[in-house]
Amino acid sequence: MSANEHFEVTHTDEEWRRLLTPEQYAVMRGHGTERPGSCSLLHEERTGAFACAGCGQKLFVSGTKFESGTGWPSFDTPAPGSTETTVDSSYGMQRTEVHCSRCGSHLGHVFPDGPPPTGLRYCINGVALNFVPD
Repeated sequence: MSANEHFEVTHTDEEWRRLLTPEQYAVMRGHGTERPGSCSLLHEERTGAFACAGCGQKLFVSGTKFESGTGWPSFDTPAPGSTETTVDSSYGMQRTEVHCSRCGSHLGHVFPDGPPPTGLRYCINGVALNFVPD
């Protein structure tokens, strides 16, 4: 995502630091990654939606979540229009970064090794999500 890209929800860096926990800030605004297996949402099995912890936008629904064995919540399909992607060339490799289309927060990465019907695996940091049960 470009530095001058405009999002519907914006905050100053100071505001983001007040709104998010230190771990959420490091992941969502600093493009970090939580430790694998560290998030309680990894094992969330109730029906409901997974929303952006930064702005509340619905990102994924429970029916698209699957166990990938990676240690991060994984989904095969985002809610329509909820995410955008950019090329991430950090760490000497090329990956596809996933961010919230409403506030621009970093969520994780998408890989082409998921289950049918999409064949995609949205590998998402749990701290970037809030679960809203039905």
